[in-house]
Amino acid sequence: MSNTSLKVLTYNIHKGFSATNQRFVLHEIKRLLQHIDADVVFLQEVLGERNKPNNRFTGWPNNRQFEFLADQVWHHCAYGKNAIYKSGHHGNAILSKYPFIEWENINVSFLKSASRSLLHGTIQIPGISQKIHIICVHLGLFGHERERQLSTLTERINSHVPVNEPLIIAGDFNDWRGRAEHFLHHGLGVREVFKITRGTYARTFPSWLPVLSMDRIYYRGLDIVNCNHLHGQPWRRLSDHIPLLAEFRLTYKL
Repeated sequence: MSNTSLKVLTYNIHKGFSATNQRFVLHEIKRLLQHIDADVVFLQEVLGERNKPNNRFTGWPNNRQFEFLADQVWHHCAYGKNAIYKSGHHGNAILSKYPFIEWENINVSFLKSASRSLLHGTIQIPGISQKIHIICVHLGLFGHERERQLSTLTERINSHVPVNEPLIIAGDFNDWRGRAEHFLHHGLGVREVFKITRGTYARTFPSWLPVLSMDRIYYRGLDIVNCNHLHGQPWRRLSDHIPLLAEFRLTYKL
């Protein structure tokens, strides 16, 4: 038997703007993410296209936000739009140092006023035959909406993720009441990194004074090594969420 580590980060980047929407902070987010150097990055509220003039924002990138952030560090990307409007669209993205075997964006929009999706990819670490399933989520604001989305997520995993293949689900669950536990832990056997290691979910919203547990990292088929929520400066002046970071150990047969 042998093992390798896998470091993951999840972050709602608020389309690259500060929490008050007054500053464009994508360059600073990029610098910090590259410094952390996670193997897999789960991103929410990533702009895929913007048709409005960008000349009032200094340093607006010429390419899509997830491509700009991935630059020279994460050579493999997946993007799924889940909010489409006249001026463009935004959605979820996964940046990975390891190649995707496949990925799919699953529509879970149950309200016309709120488009949502699940971005499900499978990656493979070179030299290891075992696939790793990674799912980036951004769930709705209403309880009944989230319940239907969590049911869809559960059905997706039960039908597409074999129990012997590692699984990580990360993102913005908008689940400040902790109702997702029933679907994810009891229905799928996944565990949340902060709940397991520290006894409670990490508080991630709002970034300047985190009181709500909105963002999560769930896992199955891996061992948790450590986790951290990146509160305080400089994160509190960037997005309205703060990022979560976790390191896993993947055990496999040689």
